[in-house]
Amino acid sequence: MGSERRGHVILGLNVLVLGYVPSAWQTELLDPLDPVRADYWRRIGALAERATLDAVFLADSPSLSDPSYDAGATRLDPTIIWSTVARATSRVGLIATASTTFNDPVEFARRLLTLDHVSAGRAGWNVVTSRHPGVAENFGLPAHIARDDRYARADEFVDVVTGLWDSTRTGDRLRHEGEHFRVDDALALPSSAQGRPVIVQAGGSDQGRRLAGRVADAVFSAELTPQSARAHYREVRDHAVAAGRAADSVSILPGLLLTLGSTEEEARRRSDELHEQGPPAYATAWLSQAIGYDVAGLALDEPFPDDVLAEPADPAAFTGSIGFRQSIVERIRQDRPTVREYLRETRYTGSGHGGFTGTPEGLVDRIESWYRTGAADGFNLQPDRLIDGLEVIADEVIPLLRRRGLFREDYETETLRGHLNAAQGSAS
Repeated sequence: MGSERRGHVILGLNVLVLGYVPSAWQTELLDPLDPVRADYWRRIGALAERATLDAVFLADSPSLSDPSYDAGATRLDPTIIWSTVARATSRVGLIATASTTFNDPVEFARRLLTLDHVSAGRAGWNVVTSRHPGVAENFGLPAHIARDDRYARADEFVDVVTGLWDSTRTGDRLRHEGEHFRVDDALALPSSAQGRPVIVQAGGSDQGRRLAGRVADAVFSAELTPQSARAHYREVRDHAVAAGRAADSVSILPGLLLTLGSTEEEARRRSDELHEQGPPAYATAWLSQAIGYDVAGLALDEPFPDDVLAEPADPAAFTGSIGFRQSIVERIRQDRPTVREYLRETRYTGSGHGGFTGTPEGLVDRIESWYRTGAADGFNLQPDRLIDGLEVIADEVIPLLRRRGLFREDYETETLRGHLNAAQGSAS
């Protein structure tokens, strides 16, 4: 499998409310109101901690979502959810997504550092820029902010937030005057138990990767092949070195969509059942949004036309995820499937984020291969249906990883930053 690495695999859980499959709510294991009940979230947090996962992630979008299209249509504020989970847990990291496009950096710096204190140094921030036109409309804008402008604001936003966090340690006021923000302030809070909250970056564009290299502790990436994952891995670490940081200061954590069964046949059957319970048009609607082309108008039994796979005519106007699009297009060009074949195969292999459908043993093989060959430092696991998929991770996947020496027996550190440093083989 390649040369041995120090440390161990980093494992996060991407909590897409009920799971990544839109039909996840159609089970007797859940009540329709569970997504807005504190007990549900405490249960998920306790399960993740029983698995000794490094962190749980929660996405956010300040807009309404269509539940027939979006598997996580219910949007509760992540910092409040994780504050609730913090009371039911003591070790698992708590990473909240927040957009730099429509938040205020002073208010957010205080809010996230508050979560960090109530969780005793377990908070992290998943930095994103809002790209959905519906979000802009919610904030009274006639059109969405251009990608380059969003990332320029994001760079400055992160500098203000980290500067304010650092003010709690140094006692110095942050005096910042930039294109987007003017700040002359210091946070009236104690400093973080972990120095400052962990920063995770989730954008796959060139601007996002540069931002990750400059400021992120980890990257939540979208990868479908180990070849592209290794290229992304090297690129982000090169950006880190260019920014004057150590290459290993940034951990690369691809998302991984999971359907697990005791046999591969059972796992595929579960995947088919869950997908077929959902809206028939879900896959085409998601893929259309992801690549910026109406897939519903394509001939199902023909390969994707070359013009569909070409770069967008106006990249600045493309509202989807650049990282997702690059992964999807690379996979289609490599395998040359028909549209129908691709849509069906994404049930098992993922679309945007990589996917795995099979046994716990096979999943551990996949994790070990990517980890040993420098394609990833770990993964953000995304079960199809969270309520029972997470139990399989805790009871079957984690013990297998431990037997191979890929994961620790128990938590060895107290803070989220400590978990990441220990995993990389660094002092915590």
